[in-house]
Amino acid sequence: MPARKSQAEGRSSVVILDDEESYVDLMADMIAENLDCDVHAFTRPEAALAQLEEIQAAVVVTDYFMPQMDGVEFIRRATALTPTAVFIMISGHDLDHVEHELRRLKRLKKRLQKPFGWKPLAEAVIEVWPGDDAPSYLQPQV
Repeated sequence: MPARKSQAEGRSSVVILDDEESYVDLMADMIAENLDCDVHAFTRPEAALAQLEEIQAAVVVTDYFMPQMDGVEFIRRATALTPTAVFIMISGHDLDHVEHELRRLKRLKKRLQKPFGWKPLAEAVIEVWPGDDAPSYLQPQV
């Protein structure tokens, strides 16, 4: 899927991966409309993995339950491709059964329980952004 906004040379971006197309499109559009950063949306983990290096991802938001691979496996594979990106795990299900696996993922910085609005996601992206160039809100928040 194309990037939301034009990707400036050397600019880090947000990647959103969820197998529900309407959900990933909505999240990506809302983040792109409200944060000063490029956003890339994917519905298939393999497609996201194939493009991670060239995207220059700073924050990768991934669902846990997906048909091709779960979020833990995706993070393990993505970590090898993008050495500086950090991850946010999203899920509409209780993940207590994989808590021990999640704790082993050093770059998994936050978890969000579905459903959530765009603002908690935007705040999480800003909070975990690696480095000092975190995106800012495009309009003042009230």
